[in-house]
Amino acid sequence: MSATLYVVPTPVGNLDDMTFRAITVLKEVDLILAEDTRTTGKLTAHFGIETPKQSFHMHNEHKVVQRYISQLQGGSTIALVSDAGTPGISDPGFLLIRGAVEAGIEIITLPGATAFVPALVSSGLPCDTFYFEGFLPPKKGRQSKLQQIASSASTVVLYESPHKIIKTLGQIVAFCGSDRPIALSREISKKFEETLRGSAADVLAQVEERGGVKGEIVLIIGAQTKQERKEKG
Repeated sequence: MSATLYVVPTPVGNLDDMTFRAITVLKEVDLILAEDTRTTGKLTAHFGIETPKQSFHMHNEHKVVQRYISQLQGGSTIALVSDAGTPGISDPGFLLIRGAVEAGIEIITLPGATAFVPALVSSGLPCDTFYFEGFLPPKKGRQSKLQQIASSASTVVLYESPHKIIKTLGQIVAFCGSDRPIALSREISKKFEETLRGSAADVLAQVEERGGVKGEIVLIIGAQTKQERKEKG
């Protein structure tokens, strides 16, 4: 292997979703940069990967990114992983990837797991064009984002945490209307994977009746219809 930054997706649930190529890369690189070395340690132990690991996460990436760029410039091969899914997609990674691009370092991103693609495809909503928002801002800018989602001409993809899901569904009803079609997927690729589909009001009612839902959540929100745009002028 020559000096290269490998961006390696890891399973979002079932470990069988790990690709043979990803395992090979993680075994052959000089170093693995992990969002949480304990989480990645379970993965590497499962697949017999003994490559050294160091932490690279949202709290330290600004401080350490140049260190790893220097290592790459010195000829090292490094694999970047997050706790689950593809690095850079609502996970740390962008700063290192941008730095490698600016330094002229080769970057190879492996295809693999990411949570929103299976949720989008299985939602039953149009996915020929879509808008990936990721996590909504917790406070500042949240209302303007919800307004953008409400008027989007494309399907919208959101990530949400279990403790905020009822609040967010209520806001979708308020901004997008109770009849807006949505799908809520949780625990993708895990034992209790499920998708709730229906109007925003119906899905909110189902979640409230359960007292909430557990697991990582992907929300798929249908586009504003032509009739809705016409009515809003």
